[in-house]
Amino acid sequence: MDSNDFQRVKEVLSEPKRIGIVTHRNPDGDAYGSSLALYFYLTKLGHEVKVISPNDCPGFLKWLPGEDEIVIFERDLKRGSAILERSEVVFALDFNALNRLGEVMGSFMETLNPFYVMIDHHQEPDDFADFTYVDPEICSTSQLVYQFMEELGDLDLLDEDISTCLYTGILTDTGSFRFPATDSKTHRIVADLLDHGAKNSEIYSRIHDVNTYDRLQLLSRALHNLQVLKPYRTAYITLSQRELNRFNFQRGDTEGFVNYALSLNNVIFAAIFIEDKKQKIIKISFRSSGSFSVNEFARRHFNGGGHINAAGGRSDLSLKETVEKFRGLLPEYEKQLKNS
Repeated sequence: MDSNDFQRVKEVLSEPKRIGIVTHRNPDGDAYGSSLALYFYLTKLGHEVKVISPNDCPGFLKWLPGEDEIVIFERDLKRGSAILERSEVVFALDFNALNRLGEVMGSFMETLNPFYVMIDHHQEPDDFADFTYVDPEICSTSQLVYQFMEELGDLDLLDEDISTCLYTGILTDTGSFRFPATDSKTHRIVADLLDHGAKNSEIYSRIHDVNTYDRLQLLSRALHNLQVLKPYRTAYITLSQRELNRFNFQRGDTEGFVNYALSLNNVIFAAIFIEDKKQKIIKISFRSSGSFSVNEFARRHFNGGGHINAAGGRSDLSLKETVEKFRGLLPEYEKQLKNS
């Protein structure tokens, strides 16, 4: 968006509207942090606002301010559909293609015609929004929501709830401020959020200090399954549905597991393959360091995408077949991986 685009959005928001905020399926800290921050902000402007999420979030996000007000689409299809049908404006946060909402909600959204505003930091957005505020160079959608408020001249509306939500989104999507997209502006924004009530130590503890015995046992199994392919500077982890069930898997339990593979000496490409019998897919997370683009790799081979160093994908093959496909692709990238 340029200044004229922001002015147009400001005009759209100048009078009370019915607004829906939607984020991607399997929401993470940035998805809920940005959505809830925008919810509190737009409510302050006098709008009627609801957040609709395709499915529920992991337990470590349940404490977020306003989380209990989110409508879960797959749990309450009738209510979620009614809210979205009535919405004059719909904000799409932390995703850039309607298929990221899942088959049911994505197909439903395609039948609607609200004023769409997309705020996102993923590469190669689809062309469904009336106005887009997309910047893949920014570390998180939560930072973009802060900048969105700044562009509209409304940073004076920052409060503890908004700051807490934005801080959570930035914290989680930067890997606690260690990823390359975390720049000096990010830290200046975080400082402002702390000044407006975000409690950094408390938020970190709520996000990261939540291990259960079962989750640690699952991590042990994941590390037991870790495979290293030295010629390709690659490592990967597999988890079958049987292994997930054995350790009473809960959504969010595998968060960060793939980073253990990437942390190995001389590994610059890592993946985790997780079997999901209910959806009949293999969920995949890719991570890299250096110049190797897992976004391009995921888009080309596994119906996914994301960022240069962090992306996701999926496979309709079996777990064994998916891993075989992955391993078979690596010789094609051997030179890139060695030189990254």
